[in-house]
Amino acid sequence: MRNTCGDVSFWRMPDIGRVMGGEVERRAARRFAMSLPMKVRFVSDDGAVEESGETRDISFRGLYFMISAMIEKGASIEFILTLPQQITLAGDVHIRCYARVLRVESRGERRGIAARIERYEFLPTPA
Repeated sequence: MRNTCGDVSFWRMPDIGRVMGGEVERRAARRFAMSLPMKVRFVSDDGAVEESGETRDISFRGLYFMISAMIEKGASIEFILTLPQQITLAGDVHIRCYARVLRVESRGERRGIAARIERYEFLPTPA
């Protein structure tokens, strides 16, 4: 469904719970396919851990990323994303996010993690 607002037009996102292609669409925000490096912090049996990962897709409410570490469903995680200037059309933008793991999928030696972003903050740009 297309909406317009003045000179700007945009596509309305599907309603939550709406049936699309035989499946129920649960996303309330548009996802963007982006492969960005990230550092993920979480607590494991060994204490606080920081591991490298890579995003697959991102929205302002959540993301899906790949990582080698064992992270459990329901775990709280913290990560920093760097949006490159090709996306921001300015300089790199660093965002610290706090999220909760909603789903963990085994993908060989790596795991696919779906997480809901609970809050985020923009980090100051180094001078």
